[in-house]
Amino acid sequence: MTTPEPHDLAAIRTSYDSGRLLEADLAATPLAQFAAWMADAMAAEFAGLAEPSSMVLATADADGEPSARTVLLKGIDARGFAFYTNLQSRKGRALAANPRASLVFPWYPMQRQVVVLGDVEQVGRDEAWQYFSSRPYASRLGAWASAQSTVIASREVLKARYAELAAAFPDTGRDDDVPLPDAWGGYVLRPRSVEFWQGRPSRLHDRLRYVRVGDPPAALDDAAAWRVERLSP
Repeated sequence: MTTPEPHDLAAIRTSYDSGRLLEADLAATPLAQFAAWMADAMAAEFAGLAEPSSMVLATADADGEPSARTVLLKGIDARGFAFYTNLQSRKGRALAANPRASLVFPWYPMQRQVVVLGDVEQVGRDEAWQYFSSRPYASRLGAWASAQSTVIASREVLKARYAELAAAFPDTGRDDDVPLPDAWGGYVLRPRSVEFWQGRPSRLHDRLRYVRVGDPPAALDDAAAWRVERLSP
């Protein structure tokens, strides 16, 4: 049997020539700029960009051990970027110990990315319930069935737990047929910076970053609360 030749990763070349990002193109606020790019990403979903709301969430625990995973953005407003999860998962435990995180929106087909850095706070139970109750029945059961990030013996254990919960909380077609788990909720990342990256030829990419002015949390729709700086690629 012959051994296949390894891929020559160093030889991969991509031409970044689909757009530009100049200071004059930038919206007055990070919220408006993100909304515009998200609209582009959602339109591009039909041209090969899957899951435009997916984002990489990077955290570090109390010991500084980093971890990253893909989650889904479930809301954005003047406060920041919202997502939901099991509060006792690896990311939940990390955020409890070190409530800072970074987000990356990797919109490869558009040759764009958005990088967010900020402070994370847990949303209230009412807000968590509002989103939880909007999820499909099966997803709500799944939130109960999975003790996220814990070791289990097999998939059969998970399926058996799901079946038990389906019997305990039958599907009635109501949004309150499955209660909100105690260990499930949401977070809002309040940015300290939001960087918009646009690929350009010769690796001379455009990187424009909104930076929060002052220490208190800044509303994403308040132009006076942010300054813009260009970063070298």
